Amino acid sequence: MAALTAGVRRLVAVERLRRSAFFGDHFPARRISDRRALRYLAVRTCTGLLTSVVVGLLGFGAVLAGLLVAGLARGTLGWWELLTQVLLGSVLLFLDVQGLFSLEALDSRLARECFGPSERELLQQRIDELATSRAAMVLAVDTERRRIERDLHDGVQQRLVALAMLLGRARRAGRTPEQADALLEQAHKESREVLAELREVAWRVYPTALDSLGLQEALAGVSERCGIPIRMDFTLATTLPASVETAAYFVVSESVTNAAKHSSATEILVSVRQHGPVLVVRVEDNGVGGADPTGSGLTGLRGRVGALDGRLHVHSPSGGPTIITAELPCA
Repeated sequence: MAALTAGVRRLVAVERLRRSAFFGDHFPARRISDRRALRYLAVRTCTGLLTSVVVGLLGFGAVLAGLLVAGLARGTLGWWELLTQVLLGSVLLFLDVQGLFSLEALDSRLARECFGPSERELLQQRIDELATSRAAMVLAVDTERRRIERDLHDGVQQRLVALAMLLGRARRAGRTPEQADALLEQAHKESREVLAELREVAWRVYPTALDSLGLQEALAGVSERCGIPIRMDFTLATTLPASVETAAYFVVSESVTNAAKHSSATEILVSVRQHGPVLVVRVEDNGVGGADPTGSGLTGLRGRVGALDGRLHVHSPSGGPTIITAELPCA
């Protein structure tokens, strides 16, 4: 029994090499159960015998075609007999070719079921991916809400309190016009800064320019608000779905914000290009590197991109550069 099992495993290894060498199949390296290997070899033996029969019929048809050509050359065949032989040979050739294609498809399916993940495993893997991306999106939304609340509480709210205090001091300084004018000027300046910060928070929630002007203009707004020079390479041939544009915008916005805050970069390169059905968004800065892929910002981006069946790659060695690449399916 041990010798039979060892022989089965060797034959299965040979089959795996055959599929890789002649058909370019690359299956995951995993152990296959003996029962599964025996079932594969039994079915593979039957398909091999059928393939031999089909190839034999194809060889027999080739011999008949040679005899037909020889008889035609000698002039011993009539037109009616020639037409009959050509029709029968064409039907036989069609059946042989169809049989070979069907057997090859069956062989590929058997190899996938034996060496690769089964349909049930693929379905379970897809379910796990969807569950993970959903959990990541929920976490990203919660994280974004906390950040908005923190920005409003620590930023806008504090500035509004300061503005109210300045206006109160200006009212109490009514008998000294110079002091009142100075306080009002300071309050006016503070109000402009409050509006600018509130506008910044609103842009982080959702940029209205995406709906009115499109992705390119929205990214131009990111460049204008960033304190680091940004070189933009924007090339799109078709209109993108709204969900893809939104994800691409937030990938660029979050990456640029992180670079401006933490990387000490002096230049940022943003590339937005479409390669077939995939939109590739690439943000590179010349900073010190060391970005943490598990940080809240990048984790939120990974969840947002994963919800669209996309991929996010972060390459940030110590010393830089930091390269963040998002691949977003457009279909």
